[in-house]
Amino acid sequence: MTHEHLSERVNKLSESATLQMTRKSRQLKEEGKDVINLSIGEPDFDTPMSIKEAAIAAIKGNITHYPPVSGYKELKQAIVDKLKRENNLDYHINQIIVSNGAKQSIANSILSLVNHGDEVLLPSPFWVSYPEMIKLAGGKSVFLQTGLESDFKVTPQQVEESITEKTKVFLFNSPCNPSGTVYHEDELQAIAEVLATKEDLYIISDEIYEHINFIGEHTSIARFDVIKDRVVTINGVSKSFAMTGWRIGYAAAPEYLADAMDTLQGQYTSGASSISQMAALKALEADARLMPELKAMKEAFRQRRDLALKRLNEIPGLKLNIPEGAFYIFPDVSYYYGKKNGDAVIRDGYDLCMYLLEKVHVALVPGAAFGSYKHIRISYATSTEELNRAFDRIESALAELK
Repeated sequence: MTHEHLSERVNKLSESATLQMTRKSRQLKEEGKDVINLSIGEPDFDTPMSIKEAAIAAIKGNITHYPPVSGYKELKQAIVDKLKRENNLDYHINQIIVSNGAKQSIANSILSLVNHGDEVLLPSPFWVSYPEMIKLAGGKSVFLQTGLESDFKVTPQQVEESITEKTKVFLFNSPCNPSGTVYHEDELQAIAEVLATKEDLYIISDEIYEHINFIGEHTSIARFDVIKDRVVTINGVSKSFAMTGWRIGYAAAPEYLADAMDTLQGQYTSGASSISQMAALKALEADARLMPELKAMKEAFRQRRDLALKRLNEIPGLKLNIPEGAFYIFPDVSYYYGKKNGDAVIRDGYDLCMYLLEKVHVALVPGAAFGSYKHIRISYATSTEELNRAFDRIESALAELK
């Protein structure tokens, strides 16, 4: 909602569609409705006990004072070690900035790199906050459209054809929210070789879903020497360790850029919570690939994905790919556009999501929020019982559209 007394900056921003749907579903729940929320973007698992105990120890040990803006040295060293151990990336602690979630790490990167009028290449579908962050920086989003036929992946040719003298950043997410797409090593290498041709072009690689990956090893684009010195690797503990509420993300970047992000963060939030940093230290000292709790979480997500695909494939008109990571499915639902049920007319994905929320109390997110108008996003970060109940409702509601 705009207001004449608010700044142009904030009036131009859109509310996060995922948070919007979560708010609407919460309102229905408060009215006593049995709402199944498949709009949420967080694991439904609890933080492992060893991590929680590290936080309790930090409180008892009085680690409760202002932390350094860029993070405690011990945590930054654990991040350096993690990036070497799990991603084969070489950084030192002066290249690491710890922030209040990966969202702030991304915003820091964009605000430190993008000037007014600079272009940012953004594969579509994209995470909802990317274009708004670019807008805040005065930049321009250049959308690279993808679809089911390409598994929602951009091609090197698309990237090459989109680069102009104004291009400053290529920003992407693998595994991807909302599509679940995972870029493979050879695909990333081909894109890296194209990006390397423009010397002042930076890459922001959002890898927050790294360990919710059903195909094996994760590949970081910073692995490729031709562009390593211009890559900002973004990650955090929220998704991999079921630590969304702890708000710890981090960026690994060229040192001059890390210094700039340190200065920026120092002026508007300072350092992330001291307690949360100690919890994150405990998390990152372990190898996430070997932690029993996290292996079990990933296997549960794989089983839920397979269940969701089975149920959705039984519904007429839906088109699907097989997502290889994260915990989302992004079906093409355009078959239902133009159909109606009583007063409900389905013109687009927003109408379809509102119809399902109001008629059968299942909360989803319209694909337009992610740049894809034919799609909706379904999160399967809930129990198999809840998923089956949700798909029963969705199937019956869609069957009533004529």
